[in-house]
Amino acid sequence: MNRRHFLQASLAASTSLLVFPAAYADGPITHINDAINKSGRQRMLSQRMAKSYLQIGQSIDLPRSKKIFSASIALFERQLYELEAFAPTPENKATLADLRKTWAGYKTVLVGNAPNRQDAKTIMVVNEQVLALAHASTVQLEKTSGSAAARLVNISGRQRMLSQRMAKFYQAINWGVASSDGLINLAKARDEFLLGMTELSTSPKNTPAINAEMTLAQQQWFFFDQALKSSADSMETKVRFATNVATTSERILETMDRITGMYEQLS
Repeated sequence: MNRRHFLQASLAASTSLLVFPAAYADGPITHINDAINKSGRQRMLSQRMAKSYLQIGQSIDLPRSKKIFSASIALFERQLYELEAFAPTPENKATLADLRKTWAGYKTVLVGNAPNRQDAKTIMVVNEQVLALAHASTVQLEKTSGSAAARLVNISGRQRMLSQRMAKFYQAINWGVASSDGLINLAKARDEFLLGMTELSTSPKNTPAINAEMTLAQQQWFFFDQALKSSADSMETKVRFATNVATTSERILETMDRITGMYEQLS
């Protein structure tokens, strides 16, 4: 598939997938917690785009991976415009300007050709640059707010990113395109995710509804963690285990996104 046909197919698929609940994903930013949520979601999308690219390249959960890939690109671009329009400080505006430049390079590699191992190695580098800038923007917004709720939105939103980051490293290792520290980075992301779950689970600001969703997230984490620990001894099991990682990472992402939206509504 050439570049033009791959890009057309990716963008066409984006209209067929509702990535997140509309209340959390659409419309201009109206308050600081909304901005923190969306900025934090940009971190997640940087990892989710890489994850789905790697899955497409390996024909893992292919129809859904293609939809996730194109929808994530569209959502990242829409939210970047919204964040630029809202940016409350010169520092945040400058960070977002750097993010836009870095995003342009990332997108070029993502959609330039059909997923392949050589470009995948480049993506494993560039996605980290996009992640770092999206994280910097989110931290700036949390600092501007200074509220306890803002921290919860940030931490919960970061859990979304870590779910995709772990899956990204698994799929990169599976395809042989991870750097030599891929396993170390996966383990580090796992440790960070567990620390985040502990902080969120013990927050005095949790409502009964948030606690119920946290219980669900803990249950989903069990299955996701088991999938991440799977090692294959044949091509058939390799595909099956990679598919389990793809699907369980999406389930926990959806739950953590709901939880982040609930924290966003706290005063």
